[in-house]
Amino acid sequence: MTPAVVTTGLTRRFGDFTAVEDINLSVAPGQFYGFLGPNGAGKSTTIKMLTGLLAPTSGKIEILGMDATASPMEVKRQIGVVPEGLALFGRLTGAEYLKFVGQMYGLDKALTRQRTTELLEFMSLASEPKKLITDYSHGMQKKLALAAAVIHGPKILFLDEPFEGVDAIAAGTLKTMLQGMIARGATIFLTSHVLEIVERLCTHIAIIDHGHLITNGSLDELRAGVQTPSGERATLEEIFIQVVGSKHTADAPARELTWLG
Repeated sequence: MTPAVVTTGLTRRFGDFTAVEDINLSVAPGQFYGFLGPNGAGKSTTIKMLTGLLAPTSGKIEILGMDATASPMEVKRQIGVVPEGLALFGRLTGAEYLKFVGQMYGLDKALTRQRTTELLEFMSLASEPKKLITDYSHGMQKKLALAAAVIHGPKILFLDEPFEGVDAIAAGTLKTMLQGMIARGATIFLTSHVLEIVERLCTHIAIIDHGHLITNGSLDELRAGVQTPSGERATLEEIFIQVVGSKHTADAPARELTWLG
């Protein structure tokens, strides 16, 4: 089967700073793929390149077998994106925004109206139809951004910290939608610092640090390479700390806040 996402030597530099270097990934169709790393590791930069928001300095990206550089519009029609900055139009209502996005994807008006109604009800955003997006809470804006990302039925969904600042009820709604998409054969590429959620949702994990891919494989494969003091199977948090945390701790000088000691 054609992989959903393939990167070869993916690199991005900003002047003398290399944010992402020589990343080689292959994500199979239907995978729930977690892309993890500490702050500043290069996760958001990688997603921006995969979704066409940022051009790579070098390397190649293939989405569903298509060259992302040679066929950017064809790729964008097949993907959905919830970026790090939501970039919503604050002076529109939720319904107006979803109708606009649907039309941008080329959906006819009747289908756009139908999906807008369904999405607003599913996301519990239908009770205040005249409320402007600028007056939405952060969690409501996250749900609306996800609704906009899936209104056209994408084959791949890219999510950059979708659970950040979202309460437990909203997070449950988002997880239900994402698991439904996987069940129907979609591919999801997720970055998140909430490792408990990633562990429950994702079947495959990649960990990046300082722009370099450190490890990559199924969750079971990653667990097999980590020993825990208790001898029980490692949690994703234990895997993450062993893979990247010990290095960061070793590099950091010993410090304390004198007024708290």
